[in-house]
Amino acid sequence: MAQNAAVAPDQPHASARGHRRQSAPTGLAHELASTLGLDGERMSKVDTAWLRMDSASNLMMIVGVWILRPGIGLADLRERVRERLLPYRRFVQIARQDLTGATWVDDPQFRIDHHVVARPLKRVRGQSQREALQARVGELALEPLHPDRPLWQFELVERHEGGSALIARIHHCIGDGIALISVMMSLVDGGSAPVRRRKRPPKEGLEAAEDWLADTLIRPLGDITARALEVAGGSAARSLALMASPQQGLNESIDQAAHVARLGTQLVSDLADLALMPDDSPTRLKGQPGMSKRVAWCEPIPLDRVKAIGKALNCSVNDVLLSCVAGAIGAYLRELGDDTRGVEIRAMVPINLRPMSEAWKLGNRFGLVPLVLPIGIVNPIERVFEVRRRMNDLKGSLQPILTFGLLSLAGLLVKPAQDALLALFGRKTTAVMTNVPGPGEKLRLCGATLEQTMFWVPQSGTVGLGVSILSYGGGVQFGVIADSGLCPDPQRIIDRFEPEFNQLLTVTLMLPWGES
Repeated sequence: MAQNAAVAPDQPHASARGHRRQSAPTGLAHELASTLGLDGERMSKVDTAWLRMDSASNLMMIVGVWILRPGIGLADLRERVRERLLPYRRFVQIARQDLTGATWVDDPQFRIDHHVVARPLKRVRGQSQREALQARVGELALEPLHPDRPLWQFELVERHEGGSALIARIHHCIGDGIALISVMMSLVDGGSAPVRRRKRPPKEGLEAAEDWLADTLIRPLGDITARALEVAGGSAARSLALMASPQQGLNESIDQAAHVARLGTQLVSDLADLALMPDDSPTRLKGQPGMSKRVAWCEPIPLDRVKAIGKALNCSVNDVLLSCVAGAIGAYLRELGDDTRGVEIRAMVPINLRPMSEAWKLGNRFGLVPLVLPIGIVNPIERVFEVRRRMNDLKGSLQPILTFGLLSLAGLLVKPAQDALLALFGRKTTAVMTNVPGPGEKLRLCGATLEQTMFWVPQSGTVGLGVSILSYGGGVQFGVIADSGLCPDPQRIIDRFEPEFNQLLTVTLMLPWGES
């Protein structure tokens, strides 16, 4: 199968011969890259920002865990990775930094045994297999990837709870969560390596207007941001399509002019909201992270129950889950004796800016929105409605595009300036939170069933808490990764998630549904 696997035209395997490199450096950047021996494909500014964002306390790796039954062997896993993952060129390239940014360079000495390894799980007395696995994931979350090799590694625990466990670490500069989930799905039975895409025909009409809009209005935030609006599309592009098509009728022109005015007002408002965000609440979860992380996750909750609550309360599944997260964190703090009345914490939530049809492409194409979680509201119904209100307020926001632009800008700055810019977000944020829908049916890898899957995106700067919600195989799983100095036992937060959900379910069932 490996010899027949097609290669994505923009990311061919390192062994592909005669393939024209894209985005070749030009001018001074090209001269510097050539002088330093870095003749390759220039890294985008956003990806460069992620590459340079590593710190001793927070490495910019996406860390994931797969639980498989029955177990799989190292040789089978390496063969599957060779067939399905290596055709993505980024997984056989080294990231080389220079004075003007970074370059992707093919690794002439690539060895799969450096990147797909097997190690037995070490257990201390009284520790369960899951606890030992969680401890190992925490260790690996702060173990840097080798800088002179492609920035990823899979560690297989061949014997774990009657099966195997696979720990995956991939640097964020290779791709964002949505892209990497799509890439990881290519590994499962029935998946495939990237296929060659046909070149798209020239854009016309609305799509051309989106390009014009991006170039005209958003480019001051950075070149990469212009492409974000092309991806985001939607009402913003329609609002200014008039300027690319002046032949439209007068009535429509008036309507479009009104849209332009509203868009400009929203842009100014969202930019002000980002710039003027107050520092986050000073809870015990907020502080300077150290050099140790701990990880925990729960058993899946049936997704049908979550949907039933959402339907009964006229809330989205997302509203229900985020409300339970807020409840679990609030309950954890109260158990430690903290007063949470009126307390809120801010979580940065990634928002995808690429069409799902292009999720297989690597690189980072997402923005961030700040979500303030009302952890001080004890009543579960009141809390879920407050979360719903706040989520509705964020809909249609331009903040994801603005934050994407800031990341692009960060990639243009020298490292100290980038750190200073991103430190502003650290002071205003307690957690990074992701909520990703996965496949509805359980998948298989090398003949074994993928029973559970969980992943965490990195925390940057001084953020010490990462929260992940992932739906998969008919269930919803909740996971936490935390700095051990700020949150010594994240399992205590995890242990509150299901009780908070059950409390919301019970109260929902007790509501007077027969009354108007």
